[in-house]
Amino acid sequence: MQHPHDYIEDSNTSDNPEFANLLDQAISRRTVLKGGAGLTAMAMFGALPMMGNGAFAKTTAGAMNLPRPQSLKFKAVPHYTGNEMMVAEGYTAKAFLHLGEPLVDGIEPFRDDRKHSGESFMYRMGDNHDGMNFYGMSNGKFDPHQSNRGLFAINHEYTNDNLHPMGMYTQEDTNAAAIYRKKRLAMDVRRDANAHGVSVVELVRKDNGQFELVKNSRFNKRYTSSTMTQLSGAASGASLVQTKYDKHGKTTWGINNECGAGASPWGTYLTTEENFLNVFARGEDKAVIGAQADLALARYGLKENSTGGGYLWHTADDKDGVVADEFSRWDITARGKTAHDDYRNGFNAFGYIVEIDPFNPQAKAIKRTSLGRFAHENCAFAPAVAGKPIVFYMGDDARGEYIYKFVSKALWSPKDIGKGLKAGDKYMNEGTLYVAVFNADGTGQWRPLTMNTVKHKEYNFANQADIVVHARLAADALGATKMDRPEWVAVSPITGEVYVTLTNNSKRTPDATDAANPRSYNDKGNQHGHIICWREKDGDHAATSFNWDVYLFAAPNDLTEQNLSGLSPDNDLSSPDGLYFDPRGVLWIQTDDGAYTKTTNCMLLAALPNRVGDGKIVSTTTGKNTPVGMMASDDTLKRFFVGPKGCEVTGITMTPDLKTLFINIQHPGEDHPDVAWGAVAGGKVPRSATVMITKDDGGVILGESL
Repeated sequence: MQHPHDYIEDSNTSDNPEFANLLDQAISRRTVLKGGAGLTAMAMFGALPMMGNGAFAKTTAGAMNLPRPQSLKFKAVPHYTGNEMMVAEGYTAKAFLHLGEPLVDGIEPFRDDRKHSGESFMYRMGDNHDGMNFYGMSNGKFDPHQSNRGLFAINHEYTNDNLHPMGMYTQEDTNAAAIYRKKRLAMDVRRDANAHGVSVVELVRKDNGQFELVKNSRFNKRYTSSTMTQLSGAASGASLVQTKYDKHGKTTWGINNECGAGASPWGTYLTTEENFLNVFARGEDKAVIGAQADLALARYGLKENSTGGGYLWHTADDKDGVVADEFSRWDITARGKTAHDDYRNGFNAFGYIVEIDPFNPQAKAIKRTSLGRFAHENCAFAPAVAGKPIVFYMGDDARGEYIYKFVSKALWSPKDIGKGLKAGDKYMNEGTLYVAVFNADGTGQWRPLTMNTVKHKEYNFANQADIVVHARLAADALGATKMDRPEWVAVSPITGEVYVTLTNNSKRTPDATDAANPRSYNDKGNQHGHIICWREKDGDHAATSFNWDVYLFAAPNDLTEQNLSGLSPDNDLSSPDGLYFDPRGVLWIQTDDGAYTKTTNCMLLAALPNRVGDGKIVSTTTGKNTPVGMMASDDTLKRFFVGPKGCEVTGITMTPDLKTLFINIQHPGEDHPDVAWGAVAGGKVPRSATVMITKDDGGVILGESL
């Protein structure tokens, strides 16, 4: 996801293959071997077995053990550009848990003047809600079958200008030669920092079927950019993460830019640090740190004399013109004699999967460094199977970046459910990190990022800690395939196949298209995005090879050349982003769009995908022949919800009984001053919020299709 103050990363200068070029080569070869463009992808890859007796089987992932709907029966929500939100007939959508809502007594309600202390946001809902998960609870413990009471973990990805009384910037730097052109007020920076992170809150379902916050619950807690956090795994204690804050490299100060999320098989919350670059700055210090360290920083977007996304947290004065450590730590310029004297390594302590135990408010959040450091969009795991490794899938959300997976060394035991962070230590500290290579023939490989396999022509890796901290450089060296901004990953509980949204890439030129990223239109690149999927060899998620194709191309329905999936006005979309399989195998698709918003606001769609290899070969305007999944229809893809103008629809989870669907609305009214969605009564400041969707008859979401 990219947002107003995000620096849109484009730091991959490697010569690694682009996915689109590979696709073109693959299809050209297949056409010659198999006899024509009408060849189906099923013939290429071979038919994949269905679970059960030739039909979609029931899944055991949900408490109700319901089968997947055979078709989508609800009436599609039409295109909508208004200031409210629209949901399918027979359903009600209600917003709650708005930005700034107090979690405990003693904190005043959110005011439209926004003159709240920065410290108060350690006890309020943060800004720009994103990934989340509902954890059923009975007697204060995790209960995966409980739907009426639970803990709700929710990310806060970034902050808007309107969080502050006078906007983002309030002081001009009078020194024209200064590297950092503007300065921030200390209170505004504290407000920013504490509105990032994660909220854990207790919810209870009332008699009307709606959930309410349990104020003052002992479980209510905020994890912010000001919270001390532990480092575990391969990089813990390494010299690369040692700072003035912790000379031993075991802890760091804060979690940042939390985007998507995942729930671990043992019942903890996995949140992800995505655009952490936004809050860091770097002066001129290449001569001090050396060419290799400079190369590594540039590969993550932080070159000399740069300010990431422009948050400028490092510029605030604490008092009397002195910049305190709470602010200076965001400036990684090497100024001291060693890394123990400054924050040159502070940047290396961000960009990880972070584990939180919502049922243990006393426990610190833990950054799981073995899973690699990059702009993590979310973390999806394959269904856990006793006696087999736990497998996590992750995307790096920046232009031309990669798709990764982590395979645990430990084998899964259901006895670890409920063991919290100790289980995380077992399954996330040791294992193998892989990066994906997509071949032109529709196959792919997972290449391990280890000291035995990684040889970079310009960077000398010292150890495994170096590899996970600089995972992008290691993946470059292994020839990983450059993708159009890999975002959310989801794994089907029915087929075990893995889906990834490639949301868009405005810089994809026609001559740079490839098999997996085959579209570029005029000077706008791949403006609408697509979703790819793959099946691991023999259905084994720990395998090192797979088969892939394109599940869905997003496009306006009336743009024939771009509409390669046969979309209609009832199911067309642009820029797929959030992705979630519910326990029955229904795929929910969310959008973060700027290319189709004159026609419709961002949305949520329901989908019933089939199999890798179930479609045919089509040709794009760039002349690329592309295997596209089965054409969409109103039975298999349909618009369920449309948000207010200017928003992104993101974050998604359900209660175990499938009677409440939660989604999030980020930055409503962005660049639209007439929108006051989510504002306090009588107010004008739009606020991000969570939306709970319920069926008017109290039944299961999409229960009409069963």
